[in-house]
Amino acid sequence: MKALRIHARGEPPRLDEVDAPRPGAGEALVEVAAAGLSHFDLTVASGEFGIRPGLPYVPGVEGAGTVVESDVIAPGTRVSIRGGGVGTTTPGTWAELVVVPHEALTQVPDGLDLDLAAVAHDPLTTAHVSLHRVGRLGDWPEAGVAAVTDEVVLVTGAAGGVGSMVVQLALRAGARVVALVSSEHRAPLVPAGAEVVSMQDAVRAAGLAGDPVVTLVVDTVGGAGLAERLAWVRPGGRVAVVGYTAGTSATFDLPNWLLGDVSVLPVNLLRRAAEGEAVVDGLTRLLVDGELAVPLEAFAMDDVAAALDRLVAGQVRGKAVLHPR
Repeated sequence: MKALRIHARGEPPRLDEVDAPRPGAGEALVEVAAAGLSHFDLTVASGEFGIRPGLPYVPGVEGAGTVVESDVIAPGTRVSIRGGGVGTTTPGTWAELVVVPHEALTQVPDGLDLDLAAVAHDPLTTAHVSLHRVGRLGDWPEAGVAAVTDEVVLVTGAAGGVGSMVVQLALRAGARVVALVSSEHRAPLVPAGAEVVSMQDAVRAAGLAGDPVVTLVVDTVGGAGLAERLAWVRPGGRVAVVGYTAGTSATFDLPNWLLGDVSVLPVNLLRRAAEGEAVVDGLTRLLVDGELAVPLEAFAMDDVAAALDRLVAGQVRGKAVLHPR
């Protein structure tokens, strides 16, 4: 079978021909229809993360496909793949076939296509946890918030998979939403109903800082600009930090940060996984019914290098999906 494998830390994967795997007890063999390409995959591949798979290895921590063989699950069952060490301690989904422990499989509901099933979990759960559990939308009296309708939510990376879902959930809840995008050409990717601001629009950015009205930031990009965005938040407000696609470091001027009185809150999805799992079925049903949408862009195995370059540059339209076949 074909599989993409990492042969050296920090290098792009190679497309290899390898032996097809065989499942053991408690495992299923799945034909992969769609695999997620994520920043976490790149973090693991860098060799700088706490988990370092032995080389060569197949990345891919999420995906979806059809069961080929299992002693528990009927062949032909459509499943999503997530957890169980897939893509970190065992071979991942960037392959035509993958062996997965049964506990890492979830049956895909009728009406949900496998591309969405492969990548929807993170945007749905991350957006909910960021808004409602960490950001406590509508329940943050320190910023003078008495109800959700008093909230002004700024979402960075609002054209991305997680950011666009945060926008949708905040709008559904009744908040005013300001969507920050990297450039004007990404503005059409933002869900309708939000006020779109480009990071290249210095005038609008200066206006946000000059008269802070934002009560909650859900920041999916991180980087050095995070410190600047603190000045856009009303005193007593908060920033829920989800990601670091724009950089892994930010430096705060402590006197001004203390004066601004803005809480900076980490969104730790590993520790808060149960909070996301508690709501993912209901959110998935909204996705199936067309009330929520996860934007995605599909790539072939031969295009993985270009896909990863675009992912790093923040140019993918939503979530990136790999088609192994």
